[in-house]
Amino acid sequence: MLNLRRLICLVCVGLMVGGIPYSCSERHTESQPVLYVSILPLRDIVHRLVGDDFRVEVLVPAGASPETFEPSARQFVELNRAEMLFNVGLIPFERALLSKVEDQRKIVALSDGIELIEGACGHNHVHGEEAHGVDPHVWTSPRALRQMAENAFRSIHRSYPDSTKYEANYAALQLALQELDETVLRKIAASDRKSFIVYHPALTYYARDYGLKQVSIEEDGKEPSARRMSRLIEYARKEGIKHIFCQKQFPVSTVQIITDDIDGEVVIFDPLSEDVVDNILKITDLILQ
Repeated sequence: MLNLRRLICLVCVGLMVGGIPYSCSERHTESQPVLYVSILPLRDIVHRLVGDDFRVEVLVPAGASPETFEPSARQFVELNRAEMLFNVGLIPFERALLSKVEDQRKIVALSDGIELIEGACGHNHVHGEEAHGVDPHVWTSPRALRQMAENAFRSIHRSYPDSTKYEANYAALQLALQELDETVLRKIAASDRKSFIVYHPALTYYARDYGLKQVSIEEDGKEPSARRMSRLIEYARKEGIKHIFCQKQFPVSTVQIITDDIDGEVVIFDPLSEDVVDNILKITDLILQ
């Protein structure tokens, strides 16, 4: 991490220049320089750092799935014109698309430095073929987000070393993520909840970093067998689990079978929501309810 004392001193400057916004401003214009991010949660991080100095565009729009995403011709042209391209660095569509960008030096993989978890999930399906590799959902953990924010800032700072505003924004962002980390840790420590069931394993890093057990209904990106469904129902009853999670990009039919059997409830959540801080707090409260 960069010098924390210096960062804290810069927080007040960050607040004076307008604070850290939670979503992109409507004041962006077509004449502004452009930064691109691969998914919405990354736009929140990057926009908190640069404010309204750039137009921060996202490849995968709200409501769309990274698994089925196909860029438009306009997006591909803009990718080559963008100042920097921020991506997770682990999602197959990112690697396939960004490998075609002419200037590879402007591509920033925000997962660098994070201890990765091996695994296979739906994000690893490319053109009908399953590739077993690394779980890409690093942005769902506040602790991983702190490293991602540092990676983004270092790249921005290299290109714009004289901007004290970006340093101030980074300091404020790191303090916000530290507070998020502490809040999540405190809430989980005060709860008896030790595990949760989710259709698609989108909270792997979150579960690891906070000592929870994530039980996935999906098996290697596929629908579960009847035997696995029976075991999941038995596990939910044993652990007193009444809320089964399903992200909004997936069908709820399989989840509904389990909740009907345990007299439970389907909880819809969106790990691709743009406001990462608020979203993680909401997810925490849903898990612990």
